[in-house]
Amino acid sequence: MARIAGVDLPKNKRMEIALTYIYGIGRSKAKEILAMAGVNPDTKTDILADAEISAIRNIIDREMKVEGDLRRDTSMAIKRLMDVGAYRGLRHRKGLPVRGQRSHTNARTRKGPRRSIAGKKK
Repeated sequence: MARIAGVDLPKNKRMEIALTYIYGIGRSKAKEILAMAGVNPDTKTDILADAEISAIRNIIDREMKVEGDLRRDTSMAIKRLMDVGAYRGLRHRKGLPVRGQRSHTNARTRKGPRRSIAGKKK
């Protein structure tokens, strides 16, 4: 089992897909990494050579910000918005949609399950 950037890659998957299990790497970045490392994207994770694993690991360590570093940077950016008192920071603090979406009837993902109002009659 290959371990890259602190993540165990899943067994028996194509490398193009397996790299997306690392936070901060999507399909297009995975293709770029494999092209730079000279690894066939259709190669399964089980039959990957140690030299190929180390090449991929070196590219990711050298050129990309992934996993813990990226999560920390994202959370620090949100914290900065909240500390400054920006509108986006207030929306983060209240748990409401940040990017201008409607929140009167939708936004259940951010707001959580509906809460009934006791004693309200029509």
